Formats: sequence, structure tokens, C-alpha cells
Amino acid sequence: MGYLKQATNMEKPSPSSGLWRTQSDQLKKWVDTMKSPVSSEVTKDTESFTLSRKSSRNQVLASPGRSAHIKKGKSAQLKFDFDDVGSGAALSRASSAGLGVSFSLAGFTIPTDEIVDSRPFSEDDIPEDIEAGTRRKFQSEPTLKFYLKFTEVTYKIITKGAEKDILNGITGAVNPGEVLALMGPSGSGKTTLLSLLGGRLTNPTPGGSITYNEKPYSKFLKSRIGFVTQDDVLFPHLTVKETIKYTALLRLSKTLTKQEKEKRAADVISELGLERCQDSMIGNSFVRGVSGGERKRVSIGNEIIINPSLLFLDEPTSGLDSTTALRIIELLQDIAETEKTVITTIHQPSSRLFHKFDKLILLGKGSLLYFGKASEAMAYFSSIGCSPMISMNPAEFLLDLANGNMNEISVPFELEDKVHIGSPGRETRNAKPSPAIVHEYLVEACVANFAKETKRRLTIPTAVDQDDNSSAQSMKREWGASWGEQYSILFRRGIKERRHDYFSWLRITQVIATAVILGLLWWQSDVHSPKDLQDQAGLLFFIAVFWAFFPVFTAIFTFPQERAMLKKERAADMYKLSAYFMARTTSDLPLDLFLPLLFLLIVYFMVGLKPNVESFFLTMLIVFLCIVAAQGLGLAIGAAFMDLNKATTLASVTVMAFMLAGGYFVKNVPIFISWLRYLSFNYHTYRLLLKVQYETISSIIDGIELDNGLKEVVALVAMALGYRILAYLSLRHV
Repeated sequence: MGYLKQATNMEKPSPSSGLWRTQSDQLKKWVDTMKSPVSSEVTKDTESFTLSRKSSRNQVLASPGRSAHIKKGKSAQLKFDFDDVGSGAALSRASSAGLGVSFSLAGFTIPTDEIVDSRPFSEDDIPEDIEAGTRRKFQSEPTLKFYLKFTEVTYKIITKGAEKDILNGITGAVNPGEVLALMGPSGSGKTTLLSLLGGRLTNPTPGGSITYNEKPYSKFLKSRIGFVTQDDVLFPHLTVKETIKYTALLRLSKTLTKQEKEKRAADVISELGLERCQDSMIGNSFVRGVSGGERKRVSIGNEIIINPSLLFLDEPTSGLDSTTALRIIELLQDIAETEKTVITTIHQPSSRLFHKFDKLILLGKGSLLYFGKASEAMAYFSSIGCSPMISMNPAEFLLDLANGNMNEISVPFELEDKVHIGSPGRETRNAKPSPAIVHEYLVEACVANFAKETKRRLTIPTAVDQDDNSSAQSMKREWGASWGEQYSILFRRGIKERRHDYFSWLRITQVIATAVILGLLWWQSDVHSPKDLQDQAGLLFFIAVFWAFFPVFTAIFTFPQERAMLKKERAADMYKLSAYFMARTTSDLPLDLFLPLLFLLIVYFMVGLKPNVESFFLTMLIVFLCIVAAQGLGLAIGAAFMDLNKATTLASVTVMAFMLAGGYFVKNVPIFISWLRYLSFNYHTYRLLLKVQYETISSIIDGIELDNGLKEVVALVAMALGYRILAYLSLRHV
């Protein structure tokens, strides 16, 4: 038990720093005592600040920034890094770990199984987590290695006629097998930097240099980059299995068969622990679905299914509890271990999460405050005089510094010299330096300690494997599926997603209720002469207006609501825009037939319109043409504005003008505005409906002369095609 006494013989804490210190000679004696065949084997590694990722999962945290890493083995061997042992808490924990040895020396023995059962509970003992699913190791797949370097990256935007700096000279690098965390307070530029590195932000052109294996970004890299946005952009009515399956069919190489792609999707679901919820809908704020952690893993699965060389994630732990967030970060570690480069932004991680990262970039107001190993961040800030005066989460300490908050943090002498008592804006009420002064000091310290050396290292060419380099240079932009396959997949996906909206009880009730009211108002109205047609002509005009108004305001929401999804999937080169547009517009057509058919089945026979099969189907065809033309107008307006308020305002004015010029309210329209009726689908639909129902009774109905109807049909078809061409061109521009 002698070494336990020595382990507890420590120097008292310093009042200024609040951190425990261990005398070096006592530590040496304690380690010498530990060197025995019975106890454990101690090794020294002064060149590395952290152990391997596998052993780091069994870390014992000490004071901020210091930790002793303990690697468990069958022989209960302990392995310490001398440079990392920095607190009495670590030594106390290490002494507890050797408790079994102490009992043996004192004459007591404990069975091996009891020792296992009596060890402290750790996260590695959890066989399954209800939220995150069973923990699985990712399969190591061969992939191209990419070394990412960025030097003096700047980014500016123009707001209200003035330039605003978002990033100011950010420099760093990350290698395959590493997880780089971008940390900083809100508005510090984390997401902007991540988007620049991932090739998602190119306008306006950023300054500085960003290279991938010493080459600039190109569109051919899209197939090698996975990008997980902060918001989970997923279709709410698709299941987990369907979501990942459609991604596999669209993104995986053409060389794979459909069965192989579906098997890869099933493997990803298994690797992410999503089997138990694979048949559940994704859901959103209005549709009940999977949990937040499961939804986040589905987003990650959509990206890792292509086996990317670089994986970017924007705050993957936001809104998740600490346990689920830990599982997500461990998942990223597993991905990185397969020689992939992982970069993630994170706002305020727990201490457990913080020690999982390999490298760290700390940003403040768009400037670089720290770049290096995450495990060395606390030591660096201590070296420039900024140390926590109480025990705190390292991430909280770093965020306080980035915000300029020096409460519970020691103020360096250099910073105290800059504080001038009585100078406005130069100090706070509690005699602490202002956030502006702290920010200036940290930026200057970063430039003095990192800038020159980091830039020098980045100028040295990376030793890229010759095979990887040649493969990267020979990459070509390839689509995962042909145009026809893309159309087919997107068509099926569109029907599965939107059938819930089209066949919702609310919409069906609306159509049935309207049809029943019309049927009761015009119940079995008799038509024997042109004079008796006045009432039914009003009904036919209402049908033309209703089935023009209804589709316009439904189609307006199409592209604005799917804008985020379209932007995300197009940025990943999942499909061609033309294939998406054709699938999106045509997948609505089968769904659009159901409600009008249901409507006419009720109205047609309740009212007593022309009782023969030909007239019924011609009426149905005319209504369908009107719907297609009205939908085209709604798609064009929605794609042109991508803003629902502006789009609905313009659509209301347009539909009202078309309705007034439809030929029912005004018979003698002034010549200078008479052209408007020819643009109105209400006008052409109304004329066709009159012709089908009453051409055998009279050639002039309600002052409208009926012809063969060819001009009206051509006009509706031209509108349906013309408006959709305008919508497609607007979408390409957006």
C-alpha cells in the first residue's frame, strides 16, 4: 500500500490557478513502485499528447485539458503518458484502477469475475442504447484518400451596400483518418467555413487557397464528398428504408445492379443501427415519425452510402441529448477510422465529446483563435496566460474565450497592460478586459504562435499515394443512373411521398362537400330550351373556375417547399434537373385524376347533365386539361419567385383576372383588353363544357358562339406546355 500513500502526497493547489500539481520526484517514485510483474507495465511516450483512438475511449478526465489515458487489458496492464498526467484526480483514479493489486499485496484475493463485476460503470459496458441503437463498427471499404488544406481563407458578403467580413484568413489542414471540429460561438463563421471547404459556397468567390490532394476544387469531387446539413432535409412521408434505398439507386455507380444497390442500402441501415425503425416514416413537425437521433443518422446514411472520401457535417449533435450526441460522434470516429477525412462544426460539446476530436479550429468573429490538436488546446491557452480558475468543461472554457468572457478565467499580464482604467469601452464593470480587447489579444497570440509555422507546413507538398493521386486526377463526372432511370426512380418516389397529401381526409372531404352542395343546388335541373340553360351555364362556369383555382394554389407550393431538398440533392449530383422536373410534374398527373373523377361522379348525375358515356368522358377530359394548364401556371409562378407570399399574391391577381375575362360575367369586353380572354384557361374550359353539353340544342349559348372546339383544345395544351417551360427555365436560373 506504500505507493498509494505516495500517490496522495501532492502539492497543495495554487490559489491563482486553482489547478492541482504533482511533484515530479514523487511521481517518479510512484511509477517506479508500479513497475513490478504483479502489478502493471508502465511505458513513457513524450512525443505524443494523445493515445490511439481505441484507447482514448477509456480516458479518465482530469482537470481541464489534462487527462490520463488508461488502456484496459486482460492482464490489467496500465499504460500512462507522462506528459499527460497532471492532476491528483488522475492519480487517484489510477490508484483505484490498481486496487486489485493492493489487495493481493495485503493478503486478500478477489476472484477475477468479481473484479470485472465491481469495476466502475462505463459507456463501453452499454450493449445497446434505446435511442441510438446497437453500436456497430463500420466496415472498412477502400476509398481514395484526400488531404485537405486551406490557407488564408477569406469570405465577404455585401449587405445594404456595404461589405461585411465573414471569415478573416483561416488556415488549417486535415488528413485522412482524422476528425476536425470547427468550434466557436454563434455567428463566428463555422457554417460558412464548412460550406467553403465542402464546395457548397462559391458565390461570391472566396479568397485564399483550398486544395484537395494539392488540387483545387472541381465538380468531379462531388461524387467523393458527403455533406450533412444542420437541418435534416428529408421527405417526411417516406420510411427510413425507402429514403436510403432511393439514395442508393440514384447515387451509387451504374456498374452496380439494382439488387446490389439495395443490398448496400440494407448494409448502411444495419451499420447505423436503424433496423428497428426502418419501416417507420421520417416525419416532421406535423407528421409523427422517428426520433431526432434516428433522423440525424438517416441524414448521415444518405451521405456515407457512396463511401465518400471527405465527409462534412454541420452541427450533427444539435437538439440531441448527451448520450445520443456521444453516439453520433463515435459514429464519426468509426467512419474516420476507415481512412476518411471528417470535418464537423459543433457548437458546445460536452467534455466527453470534446476529447473525441483529433483536431480543433476555434473561431471568433470570423478570425482564427486556435488550430491544432484538440488535446493540446487547454495547454496552449494556459501558455498564453488564459487558464480556468475553476474546473470546467474545456469546450465551455474555449467558448467563453471566443466570446471575450474572462469570468472565472485568469487574465494574462499582457492583457492587463492593455486595460486602461477610465477609458470608455476598454474594460468592463468588474475590472475585466472588454470582449474586443480579449479578441484582439487572442488573434495576435494565434498569429504569433501558429500562423508562420502552420503556413510553412502547408507549403510542404503532401506525400499523396501515387495510386490515389492518379485516381483522383482521372475522376470523371458520372451519374449514378441514366436519365430514364433517374426519371423512373424520382417518379415512384414522388408518388409515394405526395399520395398522403392528395388522399388526405381533409382534401377528400373538401371536394366531396363541394360536389354535394352543387348537386343539391342544381338538383335534376331540366334543360329543354336555350332559356333553360342559364342556370346550368352558371354551374359549368363554376366547375371551370373551381378546377382552375384549386390546382394553381396547390402547385404554387411545389418548388418553394422542395427548394432545400432540390438544392441539397443537386449539389450532390444525384440527378439531372430535367429528370427531376419531368418526374415532379408528371407524378402529379395520376394523383390529379382521382379527385376530379370523384367530384364529377357526384355532380354529374345529381344535376342531371347529358346522360351518355361519351359526354361524361369528354367532360372529364376537359376538366383534366384545365387542371394541367392551371398547374403549369402555378408551377411557373412558384419557380419564378420561390417565395410563397409573393407567389400567392401574384396568383390571386392572375386567377381573378382570368375568371373575370372567362366570358360569363362580361359579354362585351372592350377591345383594348379583350386579348386577356385568350390567355384565360377558364374561358377555353367554359366554352368546351358548353359545347359538350348543349351543341345539339343550340349553336349560341349565353351569347357565346360554339365552334368545333379545336382552338380551345390547342390553347389549353399550349398553356400546359408553355407554363411548364417557363417553370423549368426559372428553376434553372434559381
